[in-house]
Amino acid sequence: MAAATLALLAPLAAAAPATTADALPAAVLDALDRAKVPRESVVAIVQEVSGARPRLAWQTEQPVNPASLMKLLTTFAALDLLGPAWTWSTPVWLQGSVRAGVLDGNLVIKGNGDPKLVVERLWLLLRRVQQLGVREIRGDIVLDRSAFSVPEQAAGDFDGEALRPYNVRADALMLNYRAVVYTFTPDPARGIALVSADPPLAGVRHDASVALAAGPCEDWRGALRADFTDPLHARFAGRLAAACGEKSWAVAHAEPARFNERALLGMWKELGGRITGRVRDGTAPDTPPTFESISPPLADIVRDINKYSNNVMAQQLFLTLGLTQSGAGTPDAARDVLRQWATARLGSAAGALVLDNGSGLSREARVTAELLARLLVTAWASPVMPELLSSLPVSGVDGTLKRSRATLGRAHLKTGSLRDVAGIAGQVLANSGRRYVVVMIANHPNANAARPAFDALVQWAAGDAALPVTAAEPAN
Repeated sequence: MAAATLALLAPLAAAAPATTADALPAAVLDALDRAKVPRESVVAIVQEVSGARPRLAWQTEQPVNPASLMKLLTTFAALDLLGPAWTWSTPVWLQGSVRAGVLDGNLVIKGNGDPKLVVERLWLLLRRVQQLGVREIRGDIVLDRSAFSVPEQAAGDFDGEALRPYNVRADALMLNYRAVVYTFTPDPARGIALVSADPPLAGVRHDASVALAAGPCEDWRGALRADFTDPLHARFAGRLAAACGEKSWAVAHAEPARFNERALLGMWKELGGRITGRVRDGTAPDTPPTFESISPPLADIVRDINKYSNNVMAQQLFLTLGLTQSGAGTPDAARDVLRQWATARLGSAAGALVLDNGSGLSREARVTAELLARLLVTAWASPVMPELLSSLPVSGVDGTLKRSRATLGRAHLKTGSLRDVAGIAGQVLANSGRRYVVVMIANHPNANAARPAFDALVQWAAGDAALPVTAAEPAN
């Protein structure tokens, strides 16, 4: 861990600061001191959306790990290249004849990277199959997942947390993020909480209930004493405090390679369907599909990605850019597309960009504060500005900023957080009516304690605090 931290901080320590320490507002410096985060471990910029010279520029050209702030690049590029109304299509074929409720052949589903093929839409897809007269499949369910080609890796490779939904690997046919949502509903009269799971997975069971307990609702997940290591049985040996009310817990399936199979069979059987074959990978036919499942528009997808910092959806979108723009749904193709787009739209600042998977769930990704500021200034002047801005969490209101102590409702900011990394980037409406681009990132072991400093910078921008304009180059 020490070696990784030193490597992360090396680019900051090796270069002189762009300005003196006094360039950072006093409230920001005080908050950094309380968090024990050295100012040399921070980059920051504040400037009007007009692209005028920055009001504040601190180490703006130093590459840093942005964590989930990288999603700004992926989502803005997607809106710019594909348009806010763009949708994903998941075609379906009834490959055979249908008589007396029986499909004598295969049901074929081709994934094209839809990031939001969740339980509700999967239910509608299977319900549509039944509306076409199919109650029994005398064949297989064939899944074509060839649109994406992603290197094999274990779910826990990034941080050892294999059951966290954010670690789910991208897939052309991503069903419900390969996660199960367990819901715990208190039944005080019986002294238990009922446990339910969505989607139902064929061959997988879970404890039907847990005991209710008195006392406050604190670490309710820990109190459940859950054990998800057996992919065929989720166990809950603990208790749920009655004061918690109903709670839901999303968990990545312990055997991700079989999730699609189990989810499709489980939902098909729950709908009363029968099947004589199995679920397997294969190739979709070249003929027109029987029907298609169409995703929500890209503007809605981008909102989900940025409001809640959804890594899986961001990586699906990242690979989609490679697929649609260069014909290859691979990480290398996606990186090439984003790099070319950034160079064309953001100019020389793109030279410091280091891309990985488009979500920010990476130790290798790098940006500069200058690059993010240029991106936000460029976005403000673009036709897709309303879609991008409305996708960002609002301070003190929603998404990952719901608990922010910055000025209520006046800041639209993407947040980022990893071990040793924290940051914000977005726009702030000041008292004067001016709008400012605000970026601040900390790369330090105490980075996540620096959030009060981020709030202080947002407050400073919202108050139109007077600072001399720096000699930095205009951001656009």
